[in-house]
Amino acid sequence: MLSALKKNPAIQAVKGPVVLAILDGVGFGKYQEGDAFLQADTPELDHLMKSCRFTRLKAHGLAVGMPSDEDMGNSEVGHNAIGCGRVFSQGAKLVDEAVTSGKLFEGATWKELIDQVREHGSALHLLGLFSDGNVHSNISHLRRMIEVAAQSGVKKIRVHALLDGRDVPETSALEYIDPFEAFLKGVNDKYGCDVRIASGGGRMVITMDRYGANWDMVRKGWEIHVHGNGEMFSSAHDAVESLRKRTGAIDQDLPGFVISDDGKTPVGAMADGDSVVLFNFRGDRAQEITLAFDSDVFEHFDRGMRPKVMYAGMMEYDGDLHIPKKFLVNPPEIDRTMGEYLSATGVRQLAISETQKFGHVTYFFNGNRSGKFSEAMEDYVEIPSDIIPFEQRPWMKAAEITDKVVEAIESGKYQMIRLNFPNGDMVGHTGNFEAVECAMMAVDLCVARIRKAVAKADGVLVITADHGNADDMLEHDKKGNLKLDDNGCPKRKTSHSLNPVPCIVYGGSVLEQYQQELKSGLGISSLAATCMELLGYSIPEGYDPSVLNLKK
Repeated sequence: MLSALKKNPAIQAVKGPVVLAILDGVGFGKYQEGDAFLQADTPELDHLMKSCRFTRLKAHGLAVGMPSDEDMGNSEVGHNAIGCGRVFSQGAKLVDEAVTSGKLFEGATWKELIDQVREHGSALHLLGLFSDGNVHSNISHLRRMIEVAAQSGVKKIRVHALLDGRDVPETSALEYIDPFEAFLKGVNDKYGCDVRIASGGGRMVITMDRYGANWDMVRKGWEIHVHGNGEMFSSAHDAVESLRKRTGAIDQDLPGFVISDDGKTPVGAMADGDSVVLFNFRGDRAQEITLAFDSDVFEHFDRGMRPKVMYAGMMEYDGDLHIPKKFLVNPPEIDRTMGEYLSATGVRQLAISETQKFGHVTYFFNGNRSGKFSEAMEDYVEIPSDIIPFEQRPWMKAAEITDKVVEAIESGKYQMIRLNFPNGDMVGHTGNFEAVECAMMAVDLCVARIRKAVAKADGVLVITADHGNADDMLEHDKKGNLKLDDNGCPKRKTSHSLNPVPCIVYGGSVLEQYQQELKSGLGISSLAATCMELLGYSIPEGYDPSVLNLKK
């Protein structure tokens, strides 16, 4: 248990609550073309940025623990950084170091997986996102795992490829599949083994659900990857081309498929004695499929004949619930989060979002920790998300979240409230520019309601984001020119951006002790110290500095 925070005698604490509003996926784009946040009608946010204390914060690359500044931020690492007030090396960096150094292959779990396959003459299955987006996975890690397994004498390897089109260009699947097939041919020729892609499908259709929003996605993935039950194609290339032509869907929305040589028998159904690795390193979209493999008691769908396989994840996806039982790389050990400190200090807190981002303001915000630090000091509210394409309801549950937040402010019950509006990110990933504009307008209306409630309660509203997305909706080349598709139209971009995000500090008399100018050059990890300072506490040792500047 942490010690309570100490009051800072040099500052006056806010009278009302501190409300931290995270506008997920909202940043400042480099280009006017494609910046849906810039082009949307957002009078409230526009006014606040002009009239309030305002700066821009870094939310990608080294500022959030990624391997380099070429790596986009994401909701997982963003909420980690905001919630713990410092920067930890994150999944992508930890896994990359373990793979590059060979440490992963020297570990007991990898050796157990390989021994299982060699002992039974069975198959090694590698399941995960076929991408180099470095958000959930990196295909370079998959390649290296295949090479090492083949060198170790594994004769049968099957790859189950989840198509991205979300952290990478929306119709880029074949740019990964075709070179990968050539790579597999080289491995087969060199080591005399049988390595093939066995199944796949879009990440938003099969396997990669999160927060229990749609378990049927996981069921579809289980049927396809484990049992080989699905529409059959002769190759992954043929599957993508055929399904794209038939459905018109982008990669993330392509239906599942199974590879078969004869149109009847899957080449990679799982069997007793096999080993299975989920090579995704991010936890939120890995937990449900992991539970399907790991759980003896399972009620979410009928798994049919469950093969007796040895299963491991790339990382431990939940350190409290110990999901999965076996994993290859230790996750970052994040401690002393803001939520834990405030609970120890007796500060009443509320965390709220809809299902799509509920785990971000709870699990990730608390340093990848499930559950509350204190039942007495914390309340969590989850608004159930709609199970439909986000572009069809771009306002999502912003109004319902706002209703609860305004009610909480008016109750006087909480000193600290954190919320997440998922719209900029979830709608941003669809690539639908008009829908994102609508999403931003909906969020703007809700921010106005919250701001009025904060003013009435004499609190402070801190508005920020975990990373960009809505700000970068079209592809540009290195010179800044728009990229065009085969029809001469601008190419849509569905991934996160490398752009900075807002930090707006709005409030009443308590802010008079601070200069109008906020500190510049900081990252989103400075938000924890900012909130603690507003609450009247000294900032814990090792935390990144607050964005606020006291008057001298």
